[in-house]
Amino acid sequence: MGEISNDFIQNKENIIIKGNVAAAYAAKSARVQVISAYPITPQTTVVEKLSEFADNGLMPGTQYIKVESEHSVLASIIGASKAGVRTFTATSGQGLFYMHEMVHWAAGTRLPIVMAIASRGPAPPWNIWADFTDVLSQRDTGWITAFASSHQEIYDEILMAYKVCEDIDILLPKFIAYGGFILSHTSKPVIVEDQEKVDNYLPPLPSEEGWPHIWMDPKRPMMFGNLIMPSGFYQEFRLKIHEAHMKAKTKITEAAKEFEKIFGRSYGNGLVQEYKMKDATVAMIIYGDLALQMEDAVDQVREEGYKVGMVKLRHFRPFPTEDVIKIAKKVKLIGVVDRATAFGSLTGGPVSCEVKSVLHDTEGTASILPIINGLGGREVTLEQQKEQLRTLVRLNETGEAPKDMIYGTYWDGLLEVK
Repeated sequence: MGEISNDFIQNKENIIIKGNVAAAYAAKSARVQVISAYPITPQTTVVEKLSEFADNGLMPGTQYIKVESEHSVLASIIGASKAGVRTFTATSGQGLFYMHEMVHWAAGTRLPIVMAIASRGPAPPWNIWADFTDVLSQRDTGWITAFASSHQEIYDEILMAYKVCEDIDILLPKFIAYGGFILSHTSKPVIVEDQEKVDNYLPPLPSEEGWPHIWMDPKRPMMFGNLIMPSGFYQEFRLKIHEAHMKAKTKITEAAKEFEKIFGRSYGNGLVQEYKMKDATVAMIIYGDLALQMEDAVDQVREEGYKVGMVKLRHFRPFPTEDVIKIAKKVKLIGVVDRATAFGSLTGGPVSCEVKSVLHDTEGTASILPIINGLGGREVTLEQQKEQLRTLVRLNETGEAPKDMIYGTYWDGLLEVK
């Protein structure tokens, strides 16, 4: 186990902090050993807070690296992780796109890097507000991908990420995404846990020998990242990444259960979290901060006499195929809400495409209404979400579809544009 300083202490406290600061506290609680930083809105205050922690001696032994670009951020973190240390960084939007080459490299090298994403709309036109197109555009890079819907969930999910990613059967990097400005810059109460409890929950820090599959040790020379010819093991390497994602479903569930047992906060089975689904006839699948508001919408529409429910999608990769099928056999109609785009695809939204694909060859499952809203940080009101639920009820009972159906998808909240 890596050396732990007795000065590296965090006592349990309930503090009112911004979402970005919650991400920084989680990295501190996880005892990350190397942080690499480059500012980009709306992520910047994550690495600013970590810089403050490091400069004030609150993270003794942690190396804080300032670099000249987002590409260099992930390149330096990859180098540090290869050397066998726990790493962390954060980015947003265009910064994530700039490091895209290294995003593939991190997954291909099977490095358990954790990265917070304060998600924002892609440019052009320039936009810095909540939109998950940035992180969802990384779908096929090999990274595990989770959404957080609250400030507390940002902190908790980063801790759970290290638990899963550093498992010897997984060894993959992970994104934890949350809405830019909506969560990143608003303030809410967050429980920051006792350091001893966190230490007992997380795997031990890697030893000086490094990870079990890759290391930098002159006594044990290893070649990595080398050229593989078509007759070599390139295809098999890719299969192993896919297999690790499939295994990660069980690991995520186990990590969530253990987290609830130790810290008392539940996130369903880790992959999805159901809300009032026992007797629902129609339901929404939704992710991110809008899922929290949708709970209020469900409560109020139920008071009107409609049996509606909701499922919060917590992980996009690995995709919770089995859970989605099970849910789709409970209800007659599912609305899938995307705050992201997948241009030219089956539905226009990345998650609704996944759900339709999962259910395509499965008999006895619900019909799907794809919904897109809130792009570029556009406000989605509680009343708007209540009307989305009522729309599901009407569609299920009478076949009446919403008026703004475009290429099979309900684009809710459109402005009048010529």
